[in-house]
Amino acid sequence: MTVLERIKKISKKRGFSLTKVNDMAHLGTNTIYSWKTKEPSFNNLEAVAKVLNVSVDYLLGKTEKEEPANDTRDMEVEEALNSMRSYQGQPISDEEREVMRGIIKGYLDNKNKK
Repeated sequence: MTVLERIKKISKKRGFSLTKVNDMAHLGTNTIYSWKTKEPSFNNLEAVAKVLNVSVDYLLGKTEKEEPANDTRDMEVEEALNSMRSYQGQPISDEEREVMRGIIKGYLDNKNKK
């Protein structure tokens, strides 16, 4: 399922048209419709996720869990990981991102216990 298909599905479930979601997310005219042929920016995708009360990972198809992460720290970790697409010119795989997510969360959990 594509990002656009997921947005259509959850928008319908929430009782919104795509135009309404587009407007509520303060995006340019027909921005969501343009995702049929091009990839959305993270900021635009995040705005749509907030309007629909789902996670960006849900819209990207990385999880089937619709609920957004409520922990601010989790959102900051996700933002950091989403800003990292490559290291030393090499792309970072989804598996590597999961490992990094675990390391960061483990570090922060340990830091907060001290």
